[in-house]
Amino acid sequence: MVRIGHAPWHTGDAGMTTLTLRDLAPDGPYILDHHQLMLVTKGHGTHEVDFVAYPCRPGVLFWARPGQVVRFGGQVGLDAVLVCWSPDLDTPPDGPTHWLPAGEDEDAVINEVSQLVVDCERRLSAVLLRQQLAVLLLRIALLGTSNPDSRAAAEGEAETFRRFRAHIEQEYARTRRVDDYAAHLGCCVRTLTRASLAATGRSAKQVIDDRVALQAKRLLAGTDLPVAEIGRRLGFPEPTNFGRYFQREVGQSPGSFRQGLADQPLAVVPAPRQPLDTIHSRIQA
Repeated sequence: MVRIGHAPWHTGDAGMTTLTLRDLAPDGPYILDHHQLMLVTKGHGTHEVDFVAYPCRPGVLFWARPGQVVRFGGQVGLDAVLVCWSPDLDTPPDGPTHWLPAGEDEDAVINEVSQLVVDCERRLSAVLLRQQLAVLLLRIALLGTSNPDSRAAAEGEAETFRRFRAHIEQEYARTRRVDDYAAHLGCCVRTLTRASLAATGRSAKQVIDDRVALQAKRLLAGTDLPVAEIGRRLGFPEPTNFGRYFQREVGQSPGSFRQGLADQPLAVVPAPRQPLDTIHSRIQA
């Protein structure tokens, strides 16, 4: 059975809603079918997005996207505000996952989230709510990112990499050959490699393999599908070939990876900080 993080709410005409982490009562790992923006307001713990663990403390902001695998662990009084919206809304399909705003940036994000919470509760105009979400996401985009993989590349190379990555999303289960992607995009392999190195520090082939390995991990973590079936979905008719590929890319067998998720819960990451009383008081008012 696939463990999907369905939206347990009615999103209404705006296609979005807000809730708290306590309301969600998360269990995981699970695969999201919606966008999930989370602002930690209280306590500390660990939040894992696509198998990268981040420490949680008040003020930390996360954006997990449809198809990503999330889970929580090591919670000590952890609570957060979540803004969740449908993938049908016109928002960027990928980008940074984690921010720690400070000073005026933190205040601005808290104010935007707080107002969106209040207005969602009041069931105001869908147009207004969508505009508020757009403003919030624009403000977040202007924060920059702590993710070194998204450092700026030259404008032309950045556009090439964007097109390359978009085509990978469509074709990674069909082909892992850089030549095929270059032919589709009308450029040479060297151009894709140069753009990939500028954007991520990884070669074009490594970017493709990283995406295949990530999807394999998502399916191993978020579904009960047999390993052989996961391999077939990713373009490996022979289970042994998939096993060797996964071992090479991840460093362990598919079975060991799946078992390890069950055997090793996320640890507590101490990160004391005062709760964001302002946003808590607005939500509970």
